[in-house]
Amino acid sequence: MHMISVARTASCMGSLVLMLYPPLGAAQESNPVQWSYSGDAGPSHWASIDPKYSECSLGSKQSPINIEQAKPAHLPPLTMDYHEAALNITNNGHSIQVTYPSGSTLSVGDKTFRLMQIHFHHPSEERVYGRAFPLVAHLVHQDSDGHLAVVAVLFEEGKANPLIDALWNNVPDKKGETHEVASVSVQALDLLPARRGYYTFTGSLTTPPCSEGVTWYVLRVHPTVSAQQIARFSEFYPMNARPIQSRNGCPILRSD
Repeated sequence: MHMISVARTASCMGSLVLMLYPPLGAAQESNPVQWSYSGDAGPSHWASIDPKYSECSLGSKQSPINIEQAKPAHLPPLTMDYHEAALNITNNGHSIQVTYPSGSTLSVGDKTFRLMQIHFHHPSEERVYGRAFPLVAHLVHQDSDGHLAVVAVLFEEGKANPLIDALWNNVPDKKGETHEVASVSVQALDLLPARRGYYTFTGSLTTPPCSEGVTWYVLRVHPTVSAQQIARFSEFYPMNARPIQSRNGCPILRSD
């Protein structure tokens, strides 16, 4: 997710930021500025790699965060109208990403977002009251004005997820490569729990340029993946999670 912020809001829960960006499915290798999750190009150095990444250190609403002290609130449900799609999967150099065609949407109250892509982090980037998880899926959505909403699905170790098997079995070995697999159908709902209560807050992208103004919906129920599925992902990416960032007093709401 590579974006350039063109406006900012000072309020933690204020209006979203309008962003301009290249296609979300673009491989990282198209970007000449390289970053990583360790070493001299790791998270503590992101802001110094490129001036466009300055928000990674200067931002006040950075993600991921440790979710705690969430305030109960009467919030609208997450309504997912996701459709099956032929698999389009990329090993983008930082994660495994599934690009979704138009037609699948997330509605929250009077706001509607198009599902753009799904990618994964191991271990989870978010924590819930200090608890980490072995894998998280980030479902990235965009509305017609360019605002972003991310649904985070935190996975516990347990029973295997059949869709995860289908994805991992088709990951390109070479970084920067995409496979289009017409014979494999993807239904994003198969990653989600039946109950979709959530935590919500305003944060940022968790990768450079760390642009703020992203609305996060972190599901409170945790589906499972198997130990073998976790191990398989770690063969591609042993660790691709940004460290926890400071909340700076920004509120977290919890749905009924």
